[in-house]
Amino acid sequence: MIIAALRTPICRANGQLKSLRAEELLSPVLRALLTATGVAGSDVSDVVIGNAVGGGGNLARYAALRAGLPAGVPGLTVDRQCGSGLDAIALASRLVAAGGNGVFLAGGVESISTAPLRARRNQDPDGEPDFYTRATFVPPEFGDPDMGVAAENVAREFFVSRERQDEFALRSHQRAVAASAQGAFAPEIVPVEAGGAVVQADDGPRASLKAGLMGRFPPAFVPGGTVTAGNSCFDADAASAVVITSLQRARQLGAADGLLILGCDTAGVEPELLGIGASVAAKRLLAELGLEPGKLDLVEFNEAFASQTLACLDALGVEPERANLDGGALALGHAYGASGAVLVTRLLAQARRIAEDQPGRESLALAMISIAGGMGTAAMFQYAQLTAD
Repeated sequence: MIIAALRTPICRANGQLKSLRAEELLSPVLRALLTATGVAGSDVSDVVIGNAVGGGGNLARYAALRAGLPAGVPGLTVDRQCGSGLDAIALASRLVAAGGNGVFLAGGVESISTAPLRARRNQDPDGEPDFYTRATFVPPEFGDPDMGVAAENVAREFFVSRERQDEFALRSHQRAVAASAQGAFAPEIVPVEAGGAVVQADDGPRASLKAGLMGRFPPAFVPGGTVTAGNSCFDADAASAVVITSLQRARQLGAADGLLILGCDTAGVEPELLGIGASVAAKRLLAELGLEPGKLDLVEFNEAFASQTLACLDALGVEPERANLDGGALALGHAYGASGAVLVTRLLAQARRIAEDQPGRESLALAMISIAGGMGTAAMFQYAQLTAD
């Protein structure tokens, strides 16, 4: 059961958080989670963290020690690219299910601003290194498109129009702006100090964005295409994590509520259509649990591109208006390894709001994310309020 979920502000890469390395983003979130739940650092069984473009060296261990956890607490870093944060939470939940009464910190972090430069060695030992901007995700014979090109492939294959993409992206901004104004994000955000200032709010949502402006963005990746800067996410820096434990331990800790983890699934798809991966994983998970999409109360999908978000929601039979009620990555930004954990943090916050208005409501909540290389991960949760033993 997830009994707490927090995140940093999500800020544009090379923006307000550009001075903070990944461990500096993550460690305040880990400390805040322990404070919020009353868990002693020595009681943490493991720290499982997703990261996509960091420098290696087991970031989870580094951040745990920086957060003040005892040296006896281990750490494990997970890399499933964009799915890393959600997969870290799925892995921790399976560790809990394997037995015992452990407490795990799990989530993801990305500091795109401070990510190390990458280079391949040339055959000539005295030659200059060959720098590259991203890793290759699959063998070349499978096709390894850039993310924007893959989004165009999905738009074309699944007949997602430019108009629908622009409309969805605009709604994401409008919802995020409204949620921020209403204070919906504040309870889940851990303020962080960066560059001599305290950053405590997301900087992506644009109140000034209008339909007319959306229509003027040119194709960004393929000539004559439909995917633009306006209906694509932007790169961001952020960290997000949760506390996961058994139901029995949650009660012992005095937790009032949380998300029960009903199941997780990861699927592979054709790399050229990587954006559809989340829907394949979600379909399998729904079938395994015997659930219909219409039964879902909350859906959080990582909006890397409006085209793939709409294609996945269409494939699941979920109306786009029902997803990402407070906006998503199109407005807030995509912090790669952190994004999957942000989805779970958002679901817990939304489920709690529903329970405030409708006491006793045990919302069904789905998180899903498509992943570079042709994969997707989905996780199903049910909100529950707890009573003492």
